[in-house]
Amino acid sequence: MKILFVIDDYVSSNNGTTISCRRFVSELQKLGHDVRILGICNSEETKCFHLEQYHVPIFGGLIQKYDFKFAKIDSTILRNAIGWADLVHCMMPFALTYRCIPIIKELKKASTSAFHIQPENILSAIHLAKCDFANRCLYALWRKKIYRHFQYIHCPSMFMANELKKQSYSGDIRAISNGISTDFTQLNHYKSIEYKDKIVITMVGRLAREKRQDLIINAVAKSKYSDKIQIVFAGKGPLKDYYMNLAKARTLKNSPQFVYYNQKELLDLLAQTDLYIHASDMESEAIACIEAFATGLVPIISDSKQSATKVFAVDKRSLFKAGDSDDLARKIDYWLEHSEEKHLMEKQYAQLAIQYSLKSSVQKFVEMCEEAFETLSK
Repeated sequence: MKILFVIDDYVSSNNGTTISCRRFVSELQKLGHDVRILGICNSEETKCFHLEQYHVPIFGGLIQKYDFKFAKIDSTILRNAIGWADLVHCMMPFALTYRCIPIIKELKKASTSAFHIQPENILSAIHLAKCDFANRCLYALWRKKIYRHFQYIHCPSMFMANELKKQSYSGDIRAISNGISTDFTQLNHYKSIEYKDKIVITMVGRLAREKRQDLIINAVAKSKYSDKIQIVFAGKGPLKDYYMNLAKARTLKNSPQFVYYNQKELLDLLAQTDLYIHASDMESEAIACIEAFATGLVPIISDSKQSATKVFAVDKRSLFKAGDSDDLARKIDYWLEHSEEKHLMEKQYAQLAIQYSLKSSVQKFVEMCEEAFETLSK
């Protein structure tokens, strides 16, 4: 099958949707499908209908801080790309997808869509993430302008599928995990000289308001073991300076480390990590958390109502009250004081991760694409 992925930014290395798209594309190509991209691509990407970047007036600086790019619409390129494809899969609810919809219909192409970006993620940048009215309006806008035109919608979790149904989205909504690479499996844990006498606590994710790295800094400051803990934030983003200053204000003995890792480096970090924390207020899945516990780490996860990640917790010992650094500190201390229980749970979490393999997710995605193609042919 010739599959076209429509995605504004196929370049960013700090965007979960882009990373997931790359992995799906690679796996689909291994299965023999001809897959191409419509969007902003790296110059070395050969299978791409390349679009230039659109520089958004006024908000350009804010968008750049979040390491995202919008594609500039070129109707000729859009028509050529869609004309090439057997099936078009639209990844994002922005102008690029909106402009593709009438061409998809005109050329009578099979199509599917994806819902990876929560309205809360967008609104968090302008301090409106907790405004129910604003969130409902954005859900409604995307439904009217984008998703009502697609019979098939791919969501990365049942949480997001249920959220869409609550917001009156119709059609065939499929919950398919973004999937993890086979490289993320139970590791032999060790400590390098750098971390030899330290307790390493890690969180992977963009340094942004909704990810709530501030809670980890505040919780570690309250922990009985604060002087021994080394926080590692694996990611980059607009709040790095704020978090550095917060850590200074909390007088942490070990200043948090802020590093963006490639996959090999991340695996090495996880092998040296003692606890993984996912503090985010909102997530459509949080594949980084699955990758972490797949390596044999016990996670501590926010129980936020806007986050799908909480479903990964095997029991309440791995959940903390959303926004509550005191409760997070208690959970950190509990696991550090119960090493035998922690060791048993590490094996259980590694086993749990097996069901979220990338190979399994891509197979489910292919089944959805085949159904969409067959539906069009009837």
